[in-house]
Amino acid sequence: MDVKWWRKVALDVIHEVETNVMALFGDPRASETIAISPSGDETKLIDKVAEDSILAKLRGLGVNIVSEEVGTIDRGSKYTVLVDPLDGSYNFIAGIPFFAVSVAVFEGKEPVYAFIYEPVMDRLFEGIPGKGAYLNGRKIRVRKPSEKPAISFYTRGRGIELVNKVKRTRTLGAIALELAYLAMGALDGVIDIRKYVRPTDIAAGVIIAREAGALVKDSDGRDIEVSFSATEKLDIIAVNSEELLNTILTELKK
Repeated sequence: MDVKWWRKVALDVIHEVETNVMALFGDPRASETIAISPSGDETKLIDKVAEDSILAKLRGLGVNIVSEEVGTIDRGSKYTVLVDPLDGSYNFIAGIPFFAVSVAVFEGKEPVYAFIYEPVMDRLFEGIPGKGAYLNGRKIRVRKPSEKPAISFYTRGRGIELVNKVKRTRTLGAIALELAYLAMGALDGVIDIRKYVRPTDIAAGVIIAREAGALVKDSDGRDIEVSFSATEKLDIIAVNSEELLNTILTELKK
């Protein structure tokens, strides 16, 4: 199963999303609560539709699957696929056009391919370990460090003074897609220090951001290692420079 093969899987998944998921954008039924996920979150109708559409394509491959709504499906495969069927489901439900599908593929513990698809903009972000990050087939890199960085920042009060150390802050509501935006140079950093995000939320974004040259750490400055868990909660600091990373970590120690 090489990169070309996984890209074909990605395109099949995208077709399912365009057909089944986007039909519910702006539909009030999308917000109906139908279950509780393994992590304790409410499963909305749109989450279930998105997951069912994607898993319909993945189950036939015989791979292990870790997904936000169903948890872990262990098929004894050497491949494990981490899925966030709809990154930014609140945005989707609210009619805010900032959401994506996020999928990361591992062979054993090693990443082999990742993609994030942004339907509204028809943007396909890909990460290929050792070969780079791509947007619609064009190679992308994080932008050069700036004296006035713009970051996406999530906190519950910790490190709040960080807002005075940067030029702009954003809270866009779709962490995987924000990591992709970091990779393409639209942001200088993506920080979530609420101990809130799960491996399924960030797996693809971490691969893509790193392949684009980003540093991806936890709030103690250690490299993030993506686990195959549907319930683990963690912090993430992803930035385009060592200087910005040091600024953030220094502020968090105060």
